[in-house]
Amino acid sequence: MIKKFGADTALLLIDVQKGVHTLSHWGGPTGRMNNPDCQEKLVQLLRSFRTAGRRCAFTRHNSIEPDSPLKFSLPGGAQLDGLETAEGDIIVNKDVNSGFIGTSLEVDLRRAGIQRLVVAGYFTNFCVETTVRMAGNMGFDVYLAHDACATCNRIDRHGKDHDPELVHDMAVASMHGEFCTALTTDELVGLLSSDAADLNRAQGNEDTSAKPELRLA
Repeated sequence: MIKKFGADTALLLIDVQKGVHTLSHWGGPTGRMNNPDCQEKLVQLLRSFRTAGRRCAFTRHNSIEPDSPLKFSLPGGAQLDGLETAEGDIIVNKDVNSGFIGTSLEVDLRRAGIQRLVVAGYFTNFCVETTVRMAGNMGFDVYLAHDACATCNRIDRHGKDHDPELVHDMAVASMHGEFCTALTTDELVGLLSSDAADLNRAQGNEDTSAKPELRLA
């Protein structure tokens, strides 16, 4: 069973900025993204957390790379529609993959009494995964909204073009059961109102962690 999300739970949205849709930058000439419903799921999560009175946090990426669309000085640095920040939110600006490196994110969350994090955003295998891995290692109880994340295709060093759905799925598989518990948006929204007897927490690296085969089942 997973207990209801209380006042110690925050939603952390990663880099929900317009520049993530400049697909040629992220995936090359064949640039494409998986999960066309991602933004809708992110809006659902944000609205649900705000309605429940739970804390919301954002990382915003301001790249140092000269050709990146994720710069505050460019249109791509703006928030996606429906995913704007609000007064009282925890907001940190970063220029690396992890939301915790070079920012006040951990301190802000600890001071707000946050112990449980629901994480979603862009890109699954880059900034989402790096932040989730660090959050899990820092001792946060982490939940990944895997259907509210998306990524682009990746071209490897041999020139092979890997489909974005495969890249996304492998990133989620690497995180779930070790650094977080991966659940759907609907399951996570349900936890804002009640315990979920049919769901199981699957985070590792703790003295109460089940065997890996049980966490990954």
